[in-house]
Amino acid sequence: MKEVFLPAIMHLVPEGRLIVARRFQRRGASGPTARPVGTPEPLTQNRESRIVVYISVGFLCAALMTAVACSTNTPAATKPPVTLDPDVFTADHPELFKTAKAELRKLPTQVTANGTVSPDVNRTIHVTSLSAGRVVDLKAKLGDTVQKGQTLLVISSPDLAGAFADYQKAKADEALSHKALDRAQMLYDRGAIATKDLEVAQDAEDKAKVDVETADHHVRILGADPANPSPLIELKAPVSGAIVEQNVAGAEGIKSLDNTPNLFTIANLSEVWVVCDVFENDLGEVHLGDAAEIRLNAFPDRVLKGRVADISRVLDPNTRSAKVRIVLPNPDGSLRPGMFSVATFRSRKLTDRIVVPSTAIMRLHDKDWVFRKEGANQFRKIAIVADGLAPDGMQEIREGIKAGDEVVTNALEFSTEVAEKRAGE
Repeated sequence: MKEVFLPAIMHLVPEGRLIVARRFQRRGASGPTARPVGTPEPLTQNRESRIVVYISVGFLCAALMTAVACSTNTPAATKPPVTLDPDVFTADHPELFKTAKAELRKLPTQVTANGTVSPDVNRTIHVTSLSAGRVVDLKAKLGDTVQKGQTLLVISSPDLAGAFADYQKAKADEALSHKALDRAQMLYDRGAIATKDLEVAQDAEDKAKVDVETADHHVRILGADPANPSPLIELKAPVSGAIVEQNVAGAEGIKSLDNTPNLFTIANLSEVWVVCDVFENDLGEVHLGDAAEIRLNAFPDRVLKGRVADISRVLDPNTRSAKVRIVLPNPDGSLRPGMFSVATFRSRKLTDRIVVPSTAIMRLHDKDWVFRKEGANQFRKIAIVADGLAPDGMQEIREGIKAGDEVVTNALEFSTEVAEKRAGE
């Protein structure tokens, strides 16, 4: 027991070592010795052991209580949690990913606007009928390409029948007045009538001719030929083009001109308009004559070039935008009215713009991102605001980085690589 507790007590309390040493120094011979009456019993081996045990237990309890008190009063030191920046990535082999510096170039201001293809109103004709009636034969329909003078439909018209009757009556009256004039002239030459009677006959003949001419014009305006009297009107195409609107069907009744819509709309589509809505905030960047690039959903690989021909003087109060018109040639007829388009306007004034390769931009979560190099093998993912495309496969950057920043040229490949690495960790 002494061998177990003695070193611990001597280590914890230096005074314990002195007490134990003194007790051991008083040890004598192996046998008991005589002692006077009243003299304290000398220390024996067993008594020394008991004393050492008592001292050891006491000091050990004191030491334990001290340790508990210290642990209660002194809080244990804790390490702060280590947080990793989710936008910083480390590449084991950064030399595998090419980088490029953001450049500052002088480029025109770009504005993008949505629009639609529309017919040129100066080349668009609304076909109507000047008389009421009923359709007896429909010879053209929506989407057809027609030539000038081609019959579109045939109408049976009571108005035309009345016009022919008036024309024939006028012709009969004119023939009678002509005979009366000839008779008056003969009598006047022989002195049988006065001059005034000849003048009256001449006046009647002139009025009869006017009536014939008026009736003739009426028949022709209704679409018929006075030489071929018939109640049927052949409505013909006034110009060549494509039928882009149709408001009549076979056997339908046609109302009078004042309350009927146009029967057909014919448009010459050799030239078309692209009408775009440019918001009020961007109107200051668009001017007459500015170049414009048109991209159509129907032909995503084609880029059509034109110029701004007109800017509306009135804003739409609902959308706060103005109509901007671009004229495009359409020799093959591939541009059809109603097609959706996206127009990019480029101003003639050059301004400083930051550009990076288009492949350096990655689209994720409805935002554009680039990976900017920040160390030998560290890259930071940064959200940017991109503008329009620049020449040579570059992309304009409005916000997020500055000129001179080094970015990864292939953001998608780099993102795939670091994502696989983090998934493995």
